[in-house]
Amino acid sequence: MKKDIYVLLNNIRSLHNVGSIFRTSEGAGVKKVFICGQTGYPPREEISKTALGAEEYILWQYYIDPIDCIKRLKKQGVQIVALEQTNKSVDYRKFSAKGGSTRGGKPKYPLCLIVGHEIEGVQDKILNLCDSVIEIPMCGKKKSLNVSVAFGIVVYSFT
Repeated sequence: MKKDIYVLLNNIRSLHNVGSIFRTSEGAGVKKVFICGQTGYPPREEISKTALGAEEYILWQYYIDPIDCIKRLKKQGVQIVALEQTNKSVDYRKFSAKGGSTRGGKPKYPLCLIVGHEIEGVQDKILNLCDSVIEIPMCGKKKSLNVSVAFGIVVYSFT
């Protein structure tokens, strides 16, 4: 069953990561990609190279300020979920297995998954607006995955 899933990219530096997220979003049936801040947007050769044309098939919109975008989505009843490691984030598998948010609710679609800057992550001002914050547990010495890889793991868990 297809769910209404949106994606918000904020300050993603690598256009190749942006293209990869477009390709994965299109494959997962994401409804729309919101591109915010300093994230590059189509048309760009670097995006097309990894998106393989997916940027032409999926709806997208650019917002300078991610806060404006999030507030609009919340007014439309969209659950806001950030993918970020914090002291309050929960394992993404428990989030989807429980079928609820970290605040004890049931999964609410439509849902917007936020991913942020490759090094700095999702900003605190954005995290404060989120209904839930989820993370991918790391077992090795490295504490995070490439943003497009992490996005792919989580967005498919939602579908």
